[in-house]
Amino acid sequence: MQSDALNPLERRTAISLSVVFALRMLGLFMIMPVFAIYGQDLIGYSPIWVGFAIGAYGLTQALLQIPAGMLSDKFGRRPIIFIGLVLFAIGSIVAGCSESVYGVTAGRAIQGAGAIASAVLALAADVTREEQRPKAMAMIGVSIGLAFALAMVAGPVLAPIIGLQGLFFITAAGALAGIAIVYFVVPQVVSKAPRGETVAIPALLAKLVKNPQLLRLDCGIFILHMALTAMFVVLPVQLQQLHLPAAQHWHLYLPALLVSFILIVPMLIMAARKRMNKQFYLFAILLMAISLLVMSLNSQSLIWMFVSILLYFTAFNFLEASLPAFISMLSPAGSKGSAMGIYSTYQFLGAFFGGILGGFSYKLLGSSGLFLFLAGLMVIWFFISLGMHNPSKVRTHTMTALIKDENHAQLMTEQLITLKGVLEVVIIVGEQTVYIKVNNQVFALKKAKEILANT
Repeated sequence: MQSDALNPLERRTAISLSVVFALRMLGLFMIMPVFAIYGQDLIGYSPIWVGFAIGAYGLTQALLQIPAGMLSDKFGRRPIIFIGLVLFAIGSIVAGCSESVYGVTAGRAIQGAGAIASAVLALAADVTREEQRPKAMAMIGVSIGLAFALAMVAGPVLAPIIGLQGLFFITAAGALAGIAIVYFVVPQVVSKAPRGETVAIPALLAKLVKNPQLLRLDCGIFILHMALTAMFVVLPVQLQQLHLPAAQHWHLYLPALLVSFILIVPMLIMAARKRMNKQFYLFAILLMAISLLVMSLNSQSLIWMFVSILLYFTAFNFLEASLPAFISMLSPAGSKGSAMGIYSTYQFLGAFFGGILGGFSYKLLGSSGLFLFLAGLMVIWFFISLGMHNPSKVRTHTMTALIKDENHAQLMTEQLITLKGVLEVVIIVGEQTVYIKVNNQVFALKKAKEILANT
C-alpha cells in the first residue's frame, strides 16, 4: 500500500532544496525593485544599462541551463550544484564591489552562470518516488513564488540601509548558506530518476522545440518574464515620481502581493476541480493585459498604480504556478526533462530580452508607452494560446519494470496501449523504465501495474 505523503527522506530533501532555490532566486529578484533608483550613483548609469544589468543573468542562465543538467547526469547533482552556487557567490561579490554599471552587469552575468535549476530539480526527482514527485516539485515552485514576494519587500526595505552593494553581499551570503545546506542537509543519493523525468536528452530537443503545444507554453513563459523584467526597469522610477519614496515602495508591493496570493488560491483550486485550466490561463493573460493598460493610462495616480500592480501580481503568480505544470502535463511521454530544459531556456531568455526591451523602450516611448507596448504583447500571447489543449485531464506515469529485450518491450506496449485512457506508451529498455501518458480521469493505474508485473 503506497503512502499518500512524503516520507521523512523525501520531505527533508524537498524542504532543503526549496530553501536553496529560494535563497538563490531571492538574490536574483531582490535587485529588481531598487536598481533603477539606487544604481543612479554608478558610473555609466542609463536606462539602457539598467536593463542590461537587471536582465544579464538571464542570458547566461539560458545558455547554461541545459548543459548544466546534462553535466549533473554525468558527474552527479551535488558537484554541479556546488559549482553553480560558488559561481553565484562570485558574481554577487563582483557586482557588490563594482562602482560602475558595467561591473554590476558582469557580476549579474556571472550570477546567471551558476545555472543550478535543472540539477536541483533532477536531485529532487532522484530522491522522491514517482507518485510523490509532483509534491516535491510543487514545494520548490512555491519557494520561488515566496522568494519573489520577499524580494519585492526586502529590496526596498534594505537598500536605503545597506545600499546596492549591501544587497549583493547579502546575496553572496545566501549562496554560501545554500552550499552549507546542500552539504549538511540534503541527503547523499546514488539512485537516479529516469533521464526523461529530469534532464534534457539532446536527441529530443529539436523535435520538442517544434511541438506546437509546448511552443505555445514556451512563448508564454518568454513573454511573461520579458514583461516582468522590462516593467521593473521603469516601475520603481515611476513610483518615485508619484512621490512615493524608494524606502516606502514595499508599502505598495507587500499588500498587493498578499492580496494576490489570496486571490490565486481559489483560481487554482477551481481550475483544477472543474478542469478549466485553459480557461483560467487565458483569463490570467487578459488580466495581465488589463493591468498593464491601467498602468499606461493612470501613471499619475498612486491609487490606480496600486490597483494595476495588484492585478499584475495576481495574474503573474497564477501564470508562474500554472506554466510548469502545463509543460509537465502536455510534454510527450518520457520527455519531461527535455521539455522543462527548453522551457527554462525560454524563461531566462525572456528575462534577458526584457531588460534590453525595458531600457530601450523607456528611452524611446516613456513609461506609459512601455506599459502600453507590454499590454499589446499580452494580447498577442492570448491569441497564441487559444489553440492550446486543455491540460486538465492529462498525466504521465513513470514506472520501472523488468524488461528483457525489445520484443518484450513491444509486447508490453501493445497490451498497455489497449487500456482505457492510455494516450501514449514509451518504454526505454536500457533504463528499465515505462512512461505512460494517460487521461487520468478514466485510467486505471492498477491494471497497468498488473500488465507490467505479469507480461
